[in-house]
Order: sequence, then C-alpha cells, then structure tokens
Amino acid sequence: MAFFRIGLLLACFAGSALAATETLFSNSAFSVAPGPEEGTLWVLSRGDVATGMTLLNLKVKGEAVQVAKSKQEMLASDESAVQDGIFTDGLAERRRIPYAIAGKLGLVLPRFGEDSDGHYLVPRGFFSVRRLDGRSIYGSPIEYPEEVEELDTAMDYAASAFAYDSANSVLWIANGVAGLTSYDISKGVNDPKERNYLLDASKKTLTVVKQGASVNLKKRAAIYGLALHPQTGELWLATEKGLWIRDVDGSVRSASKLLDTMRVTGVWMGGEPLQVIAETSKRVKESLKGGLFRLYGKAKDFAAVDFIDIKGKPVKKNVYDNADYTVNDVAFVGKQTFVCVRAVDASVSGFLKLDSVGVRAYEADDGSGWLYGYDMGVTDRDVNIVSMTSFPLGSNQTGLAVATYGNGIAVSADTGMTWTTILNRAKLTDNLGTIRMVPSVIVAGGESLVSYKVSKDAKITIEVFSYDMKKVRRIVKSAPRHADASRSTDPKVDFWDGKDDYGRPCTMGVYYVRVKDNHDHVGWGKVMTLGGNK
Repeated sequence: MAFFRIGLLLACFAGSALAATETLFSNSAFSVAPGPEEGTLWVLSRGDVATGMTLLNLKVKGEAVQVAKSKQEMLASDESAVQDGIFTDGLAERRRIPYAIAGKLGLVLPRFGEDSDGHYLVPRGFFSVRRLDGRSIYGSPIEYPEEVEELDTAMDYAASAFAYDSANSVLWIANGVAGLTSYDISKGVNDPKERNYLLDASKKTLTVVKQGASVNLKKRAAIYGLALHPQTGELWLATEKGLWIRDVDGSVRSASKLLDTMRVTGVWMGGEPLQVIAETSKRVKESLKGGLFRLYGKAKDFAAVDFIDIKGKPVKKNVYDNADYTVNDVAFVGKQTFVCVRAVDASVSGFLKLDSVGVRAYEADDGSGWLYGYDMGVTDRDVNIVSMTSFPLGSNQTGLAVATYGNGIAVSADTGMTWTTILNRAKLTDNLGTIRMVPSVIVAGGESLVSYKVSKDAKITIEVFSYDMKKVRRIVKSAPRHADASRSTDPKVDFWDGKDDYGRPCTMGVYYVRVKDNHDHVGWGKVMTLGGNK
C-alpha cells in the first residue's frame, strides 16, 4: 500500500506539472541547440517526473530575451537523451551531449535505454526531433557490430558526436570503439541506408564493416568527435590515434602532425575566418591529461591555445591541463569563439573566450580569471553549465545560449555581455496570487524554486510547513524583492532543499510553502519531498 500511495502522489504531481504547460520540463537543462527558424531554440530538460524537448520562440526586448511562445513533447519514460554518468564519468567524450541539425531528421540527439540496474547507460542509436506535435520525436536504432557485446561497458560505443552532410543527406555518427556510422536519408527518412566503418590508423584506411563479418574492435581506432568542413565537404575525425580527414572520395589522411599520436576526443569547426578547435584528453592513473588546440588562419598545423594574462602576455603554465577541463561545446560568433568547459571531478564550469590571439583573462582577485560563469553573471545561481550554442536570434543578430543543471537556460543577445535566465515558467498572478514550486517533487538536497510575483517593491518572508502545519523551515525573512512583470523571485536564495532549519532531511511527504510580503499579501505553494539520508 505504501508503494501505491507514493505512485499516486507522484502521478498527481506529474499531472499538475504537465497540465500547467510550463516552458521547460525541468530547470535541469542538459542541451541547447538552434531551432528550425530564426529566433527559435531547442532545449532538452530532464526532471524527476519527465524528460522532454521544448521549442522556444524568443523575442528581444532591450537587452533582455523573452519567451514569446513554446511547444513541448515528452520522451518515452524508458529512454533518455542523457546518459546517467554525465557528471561522474571522467572520459571527455562522455561528458557532453552531442547534437546536429540534420535536414528532414530535424534535431538529432543520442538515445539511451536502461541497463539491468535501471540506469540510462545502454546506447540505442539516436533521437530525431521534428515539429513537436505530440508524436514527432522518433527513435532510430543503429546496427552495431556483434563484438560490442564483449566490451566492459556499453558506453564504449555510445554516440559521442554527429555531423550532417546536407549536400548528400547523410548523417555521420561517431560511435567510439564501434567506429563510424553513415545514415543516408537521401531517399527519405523512412528508407535510410546505414553503413558502419572502422578506422585502421596504421594502414590509413576507413573500411566498411560487412554485415555479419567478424571484426577485432581492439585493433581499430575509436572515433570520438566529428566535424564537416563547410567548403570542402571533408569529414574530420577525432580519434584515440590522432585527428583524421575523410575526403569526399572516401580516402583518409592525417590532419595534424602535432596531434598524430594523441587521443583526440573532440573537434569543432566554425567562425570567420574558419577555424578548427581540437581537444585531447586521457586518463593517466588518477589524473586527467588534456589540451586545447587550434588550427587558425594560414597556419599549416595545429598549435596549443595560448592563455593570455591581463597584461596581454601568454602564461607559461598549461592552464587547461592544470584545471582538468573537458569541452562540452564550442560556439562560434564571427571572430569570437566560446569554449564551454567543465572540470573533471569538480563542479567548476563555464566558458572560455577565445580570440585570434588566445584565451583572454579578465580582471579577477588573482589577476588571472579565465572562466565565465556564475561570477561573471552568465547564470544567476551557482550551477553547472553543461551545454552552449550560438544561434540566429534576429536579423543580422546571433544569440548565445547556455543550458544549466538546476537553473534552466540563460540567453544573451549581445554576444555574452548580458544574460537573461529562462526558467521553468508558469503564469503567475500579482501580489503572491500564485506560488509555483519548480520542480514540484524533489529529494533532500535538491532544489525547488519558490516562484512568485509582486506588483510593487516588497519585503518577503518564505516559510515551509509540514502536512500538519508545523513550521519546519524559514527560507528568507523580510528579504527585499522588486516588482517585476513576470516574477519577483530571487533564484539565488528563494528555494527549498527538502531540509529543516537544522539541516536535516525532512521525511517523505507533501509540504506547504507560505510566502508573505509587508503589504498584507499571503500566498501558498505545495511541494513534495521524497526524503533522503539523514
């Protein structure tokens, strides 16, 4: 009976959340990508109740970016585009969620099923996201070599990169030790032609794997990253044995003498003038050895990216390697490049600004700040930045967007100078007429944002009560909040973490949240906690 009651409560909360037609499924956003039209943005978000895609239509008002309208669609409950080791896996190629805009396939994302323990760690091919009309997220399987069953972990052949050849209507997929897959949709998305390739670095060949043929995956170079050259149509391959180029005639050649013997885990291409960014990364015992490299201008080969101090001089230390960074995404805006990174085994994240000389430092306490994140106003809460993209925001205007784990997304209309946070939204009425808890179901240590709106400046007190109306937590007392057209919440502090005033996890159940101002307005919200370890 206890399990039945838990299920019933979850179903009630899930139903109320979906009925509200919120902008995102959760403030835990994992990926942002350009939408199908100017001013649109795809967002993948995953919460305790549901995972799904949102298509945002954005408009610019002054420096701020606002949501004009949105569409949503859930993913099936037994599949996900987010693998469950995204924050714990130390391998660079597994710490990002790749995507591609692939013609009639729409947005393409990786697809994972559940393992025997119920974790999303089994590669199942890819999702293609199209119109969002309630039935437009499609799961496409990939035929992997039978030998993948002998691998220590299924994640060794997970999709870690996509590239779309629009001239030939071919989606290319990097599958780690399972090599490269071409997904030809030139005859239509319902009649694809699929081929698998394996790279032999010693013989400099990329050969098709015949169906049913026996292969030795250990003798082939794993493929981790992909980029398609916009002018030549060459496919660049980041592999465990260097960086390679597949020419349009199918032949392969080395792309860099410098990177020839390195484990190259990612490659990105874009900007004006065109530049190529490459990442190297490998585990050496308990530490991570990595580097950031670039092919730029008239250079004949890649060079390590310089980190420039506030005096304009390159620093001698390897800042990228010392910080244990891995690349999540790279966004290009004209001559500027934004490299979104996260630190392994740490919660440090943000992006580096790269110009024609190198990564520029800004004035920090120690005079050598490199990373743009919470401290530089990219997000209004100290959360993990997990994805980044550039996209056409308006006429001759390029926008930037970042996805965060816990604070929705942030969008910039002025190339990163100012940012607007877009959260899991629902219509709020003035003077505490609506109190919205987002998400409405948490575990102890999680965060449920208290969303409210006041029509004039006020001092706010927020308190949490148990089901029998005993006060368990005071969140803020007489905290100043400004009148706002959409919401007056301060997301840095106006949240409940499922704990009482003594820092102890509250028992599982429904709790009431009271919000009062100094103008005699009172509002109530409701949240459920699933409890946690004491």
